Amino acid sequence: MKAVHFGAGNIGRGFVGLLLHEAGYEIVFADVAAPLIDALAASGSYTVHEVGEGGRDRVVDGFRAVNSATDAAALLDELSGADVATTAVGPNVLRFIAPHLVMALRERPADASPLVIMACENAINATDRLRDEMAVLSSPEEWPSLVARAVFANTAVDRIVPGQPEGAGLDVTVETFFEWAIERPPFGAEAPEIPGVHFVADLTPYIERKLFTVNTGHAATAYFGFLAGHRRISDALGDPDVMRAVEHALRQTSALIVAKHEFTEVEQAQYREKILARFRNPDLPDTVERVGRQPLRKLGRHERFVGPAAELASMGLPVDGLLAAIGAALRFDVPADPESVELRQLLRSRDAATFVDDVTGISEGHPLAADLIALVGAAKEGA
Repeated sequence: MKAVHFGAGNIGRGFVGLLLHEAGYEIVFADVAAPLIDALAASGSYTVHEVGEGGRDRVVDGFRAVNSATDAAALLDELSGADVATTAVGPNVLRFIAPHLVMALRERPADASPLVIMACENAINATDRLRDEMAVLSSPEEWPSLVARAVFANTAVDRIVPGQPEGAGLDVTVETFFEWAIERPPFGAEAPEIPGVHFVADLTPYIERKLFTVNTGHAATAYFGFLAGHRRISDALGDPDVMRAVEHALRQTSALIVAKHEFTEVEQAQYREKILARFRNPDLPDTVERVGRQPLRKLGRHERFVGPAAELASMGLPVDGLLAAIGAALRFDVPADPESVELRQLLRSRDAATFVDDVTGISEGHPLAADLIALVGAAKEGA
């Protein structure tokens, strides 16, 4: 069995690639970062260091590496014989992966087993997004024959992979906890065997629970922690004021999750506490600046703050905790992060209503709009 994984960064090596390797797949890493690909190609192995209770070192070996920017032919050759193609590149990069997969499906014999395609991204239905990007590159006449040669399955992935220590090389430090849920229906009678993965009939509850608890909580900790002057995520949650603010926001997202899905309040409360305990792990040296980077993306319409807040506001439920997190995100000022710089520029150059519409996708008239406009107006004074 062979898997081509797009994205040889820390998540690709320390999570998706690791699990596929342990499932017995021959791994081919594809990436545009030449130094990283060269290092992988020259190395026989790397080690994933799990930190926390029960953590151990896991060695990944027997892989290959392809530069997808400069060697499309070699990548196509690898994809032609692959059983699985996965990604961990960021949702906005999927459009650059799509051409490679379209070419691979064109070359794939009609009688070959379908190529399993799974986008392992922090986004709802990321594989659907990748499939849509692929469909645009094909004609309506060709697409049915191509889609018949693939299985597209959405996934929900969760593992904290912090910024890596200086000199770590290809090794990756990760937390012991991980979750990889994959929707079961696209596979029909037979799903691939990947130890540690669980297949579910409906992925949406798991994606939303993860995004609106893990992602919301992690980013909220970063933004509240940044304003409070903390450097590390674990230190930020040691601050009672930060902890209360994060818990308040997560109690509100929990109310939405319980209202929409078949999780009980007790189940969600236990899940929430487990997530906060993971963030407090002192062995994960993650910083508020790293976790808080790309604030504009994280303030998007279907992202971790505005997404749940918009639904809660439409249901007439409280959103003050999420609004406080959004207000903190608007004050995230890190010159080394391009989106933080752009955020400051947009606050200075656009009126509050336009900013809200453009950045958050919330238009005037929405139940959340007035509160967001007020937040942005206050943030503009300090921009």
